[in-house]
Amino acid sequence: METLKSLLDYFPMAVYTGNCLVFISENWRIELTEHQDNDYSKGEGTPAIIRVRFFKIALNGDVIPGHYEDFQIPILGELAEQIEKYIQMAVGVNLKEII
Repeated sequence: METLKSLLDYFPMAVYTGNCLVFISENWRIELTEHQDNDYSKGEGTPAIIRVRFFKIALNGDVIPGHYEDFQIPILGELAEQIEKYIQMAVGVNLKEII
């Protein structure tokens, strides 16, 4: 969870729930969760996997699950930059306009 907590510094508009970072607007719910790679042959120095999941909020308020993508970039600044770029491309607007 350390990587996820560190990403909160890069995404101050997100809410940390204890399990994930959440971006929410009237149209989208985007969750960032942290997972550890269970392949023990890689050694202990491998970075955590950050999963970005998209949910579309329907007009009636239902949350519809969408796609997700996993990121495993060791440099925190680069990880945050690539996640932000991916979110913006997936929803078609600037991340700050989503929130």
